[in-house]
Amino acid sequence: MNCKISRFLFLIFVLNLQACYSFKGISIPPEVSSYYISTFENRAGNAPAGIAQLFSESLKDKIRNGSRLKFTEDTPDIEFDGSISSYQVRSMAPTAGNETAFNRLTISINVNFTNTLSENEEEDWTKSFSWFQDFSNDQDLTSNQDEFIETIFNQLTEDVFNHAFTNW
Repeated sequence: MNCKISRFLFLIFVLNLQACYSFKGISIPPEVSSYYISTFENRAGNAPAGIAQLFSESLKDKIRNGSRLKFTEDTPDIEFDGSISSYQVRSMAPTAGNETAFNRLTISINVNFTNTLSENEEEDWTKSFSWFQDFSNDQDLTSNQDEFIETIFNQLTEDVFNHAFTNW
């Protein structure tokens, strides 16, 4: 009975935390109307072929679907470029018998953001982002890799978008 009360109180606590968060929304100056994303480089030697192109396309989709900006290659107002800097699979949560309970795929990226309309170079930035996907020891990475990468890229594009376009 005591365990049920603890779980209930924990659930109430978590729900209250979510209510405290407020999203400020995107903040794109009215004069900014276009963006360009060059194909990211793959600098992670063990990453699958095509991963950099996949991330570039994912970021384009995020900005296209999450803002009023139009993609253009000719004199864009803001530009993104960067690289996939790391692709790591690590064993996590050791258990008895020198086995692990799960593995973690972590992808790290470096992003350069340039606002070509601004005379203030402090608005430009370079930042590293990283996200991971845990998977059980009995799941094969090769068979599930595309799904894991998609999940990680969903979070990474959200992080890049929020850093570029929100004030939080």
